[in-house]
Amino acid sequence: MMGRQRVLLASFALAGLLLLGSVALAAPTSVELEQLTSPEVRDLLAEGYTTIIIPTGGTEQNGPQLVLGKHNIIVRYTSAEIARRLGSTLVAPVIAYVPEGEIDPPQGHMRYPGTISLPEPIFGAVLESAARSFIAEGFKTVLLIGDSGGNQAMQADTAARLDAEFAPKGVHVFAVDAYYAANGQVEWLAQAGETEADIGTHAGIRETSELLAIAPDTVRSDMLAPGTDWAGLGASGRPDHASAERGRALLELKIDAALRQIRQLMAITP
Repeated sequence: MMGRQRVLLASFALAGLLLLGSVALAAPTSVELEQLTSPEVRDLLAEGYTTIIIPTGGTEQNGPQLVLGKHNIIVRYTSAEIARRLGSTLVAPVIAYVPEGEIDPPQGHMRYPGTISLPEPIFGAVLESAARSFIAEGFKTVLLIGDSGGNQAMQADTAARLDAEFAPKGVHVFAVDAYYAANGQVEWLAQAGETEADIGTHAGIRETSELLAIAPDTVRSDMLAPGTDWAGLGASGRPDHASAERGRALLELKIDAALRQIRQLMAITP
């Protein structure tokens, strides 16, 4: 009997270890692709992690108060949150080189030091190559999420072309444009008493608040003086009205808008 009990105990222990292993696999240590090993990604794919987000940010001037990598920091955070809440989703490294204006002669953000710009066709080729790479590896849904206005048109074009090509094979590529263009942030700030002029369109209340919420060390708080000529410094609106509390609410609006659109897209596709 003692021998039989030992065999039973060993069997239970082995079953427990296998169960723990499957639980650990179902909850990866990170949803960020670059934080995983190749075998870990292989195993997650086998477990059903077949959706991947390709986030795009940018390296551009953001006034005197925000670092050049503003968009990259924000979209890395929001994409990871979207992936965790969506489930069975991983996040590719942020694409930090995007269209920012003509290089020679300098236009747009290229008029300011530190900005890096890609021509639209090259940006599109990078997006397409990244998406094709993931599709070749077995991912079934590729989501393009951009934190900057200049990224949106090429993301939409790339997603439409690739989705038309791969949809017959049960693979889809979507541009999640609601994240940027229909997130309700402006309306939310207007309800809080801010005017359109004070909200601004670049490096204003929204982005400054978002970084105060998730990466306060990237905000030069000593530059947030009331009465500053923000337009003359490459920003707009009233960034000095920003706060971490507002930032947390604004980030949630982006995340919620993306999740709603993604779930709708997934629900209507085979």
